[in-house]
Amino acid sequence: MGLEGMLIDVADDDQLVQRVAAIDVAKASGMVCTRVPHETTPGKRVSRVWQVAATTNAILGLAEELASEGIERVVLESTSDYWRPFYYLLEAHGLQVWLVNARDVKNVPGRPKTDKLDAIWLAKLNERGMLRPSFVPPVQIRRLRDFTRLRLDLTTERSRHVQRLEKLLEDALIKISIVATDIMGVSGRAMIEALIAGQRDPLVLADLARGRLRVKHAALVQALTGRFDDHHGELARVLLDQVDTLTGQIEHLSTRIEEMIAAIPAAQGVDPDGTTGPNAGTGPDAAQLTAISRLDEIPGIGPRA
Repeated sequence: MGLEGMLIDVADDDQLVQRVAAIDVAKASGMVCTRVPHETTPGKRVSRVWQVAATTNAILGLAEELASEGIERVVLESTSDYWRPFYYLLEAHGLQVWLVNARDVKNVPGRPKTDKLDAIWLAKLNERGMLRPSFVPPVQIRRLRDFTRLRLDLTTERSRHVQRLEKLLEDALIKISIVATDIMGVSGRAMIEALIAGQRDPLVLADLARGRLRVKHAALVQALTGRFDDHHGELARVLLDQVDTLTGQIEHLSTRIEEMIAAIPAAQGVDPDGTTGPNAGTGPDAAQLTAISRLDEIPGIGPRA
């Protein structure tokens, strides 16, 4: 039996997004391309390409222009962080904006290389529906991310200062970290403060231990016997002050993060009728849990991760 084919009539125009725009973004500007139907010739497309500065007023002007042309969808390549002003301002103007992965675009055969042709190619992929949008969180979550990411950066920086302090103590032959797991704990901090204040007697320093560390008195005496001098004390004071400053900033950010989460209705749990509500609990018997409490149930994820 021979193979039989079936003819299918496909209207290409039905597959097109009729009025599209694409922006190839860079640090100082974006190359914009619009593709719209020709005014008089059916089935013909018209491309227009121009450069727009990556400044607020220029992008707002672009938003007005795209809206006046009836652009249905704008796509941006996710190049570094340069896409952010274009995305946020165009989105705020009411345009549908897609952020697309540059890798997906580059994997398409025949992709041109110049900025101008790159914008045209991106617009053609847009109109043919050959791209998929990346997830961009809503405004409230974006603001929350700014706070949580800065808190992470400051926490990492504080850890670096603590490591520098530990190396300074090692240079002075002070081995607190061998006996105490956390040199910034109550006992370790008291010993370091005493060293900075001029106390050098290891017996006196060891007596500053608190809690379970008190049973390690002999080991502490050995660890605190060193050559800590005034220049070590001066440097340790600088490092401790840096740690304290960062700790205060981290605590401030944590407070603001909690306030911002509390202001997001969807993070407060879901009432039985399916609506979000402010009465979520955090205990195991709570009828509804907050978003943070639900995420905390996942192994490996905590309130700060």
